Amino acid sequence: GMEITWRRIALSDLEDMRRHIAQENPAAGARIRAAIRNAVERLADHPYLGRSGRVEGTRELVIAGTPFIASSLIGSGSSQLSMSRQWPERF
Repeated sequence: GMEITWRRIALSDLEDMRRHIAQENPAAGARIRAAIRNAVERLADHPYLGRSGRVEGTRELVIAGTPFIASSLIGSGSSQLSMSRQWPERF
C-alpha cells in the first residue's frame, strides 16, 4: 500500500476535535478520533477513495459524521494528507 504522511496541522485538528468532544463525552471523543484515523488509514490501500479534489492531483475524502475532509496529494508511492474543516491553502 501507499504510505500516509499526516501533516502537523492535520494531527492538531484531529486532537483539537477530540478534546472538544471529550469535554462533553470522553468516550465519544476517542471513538470519533479512531473512526477518522481508520477512514484515513484506508487510503493507504485505496488512495482513490473519495472524490476528485478541487486542486488537480488531489483527492478529498469526506469523513462521515464529522465536519472534516481528508485532502490527499497523491504521487510517487506516497500520499500527503491534510485534515481540515476547510480546504487547505497549500500542501
